[in-house]
Amino acid sequence: MTKPINPGRRESFKKVLLGGAALGTLSSFDFEEKQSPALKGNIKHGVCLWPMRPLNLEELCIGAKKLGIQGIDIVGPDSYPTLQKYGLECSMSNGAEISIADGWTDPQFHDQLVKNYEEVIPIVAKNGYTNLITFSGNRRGMDDETGLKNCEAGLKRILPLAEKHGVIIQMELLNSRVDHKDYMCDKSPWGIELCKRIDSENFKLLFDIYHMQIDEGDIIRTIRNNHQYFGHYHTAGNPGRNELDENQEIFYPAIMRAIVETGYKGFVSHEFVPKQEDKLAALQQAIEVCDV
Repeated sequence: MTKPINPGRRESFKKVLLGGAALGTLSSFDFEEKQSPALKGNIKHGVCLWPMRPLNLEELCIGAKKLGIQGIDIVGPDSYPTLQKYGLECSMSNGAEISIADGWTDPQFHDQLVKNYEEVIPIVAKNGYTNLITFSGNRRGMDDETGLKNCEAGLKRILPLAEKHGVIIQMELLNSRVDHKDYMCDKSPWGIELCKRIDSENFKLLFDIYHMQIDEGDIIRTIRNNHQYFGHYHTAGNPGRNELDENQEIFYPAIMRAIVETGYKGFVSHEFVPKQEDKLAALQQAIEVCDV
């Protein structure tokens, strides 16, 4: 567990952050005085930890809280005490998967995955969280139908436990064109078909807007027509996976309005990699773009 910041260390920590000498990321935020912005409340904002490096989890929690963010994505049970310290949710847990490449498409990984998820699902639920990520894994020469059958067989081994504990297993849609070569769940129709075969409210798709813009486009129509299968959303600019600014092609306000119109109440979590040194300034900009 991360130790609380004592008053003396807090002042030192603040000087480092505001000076930007060590991290070069937080210079525009006064953590003692700045209040959380007045957000419209239609979008429940989260943020992923990994692209916000070199901020560590505690630093991101402090900054995210000031921006009105409610959850941190892609962290596991070891991080829960820090999130709880700052009154933040784990908007998407990890820690049960093997890797992005080694997933449910290949039966050789099923026993290990089942063991992992049987251990982590109760921990997620015990801490009051709902979402737990999973991955299809790579094709390894497999056709779509074989991949579907293998994923269905493996996932159905853990769904009764997920249903018992109220945990939603969320398979992420990732592009195979640029970032994750050979990944099976790279198109929403394939993922939707898997949802239909599993037929459980505790299995959904993590719809990553950046990834699906690359592999299929037509984002708004896809969300409107299939939102019942999407349990979580990620953002990033394309091309480059950077800020949600004028240098990329996705018009996020329209996409966010489409999400709101579906009645979605879950998290939209930002997973872009800021080019600028001030990571929280980039995050604030993304929130402003998406807060429709």
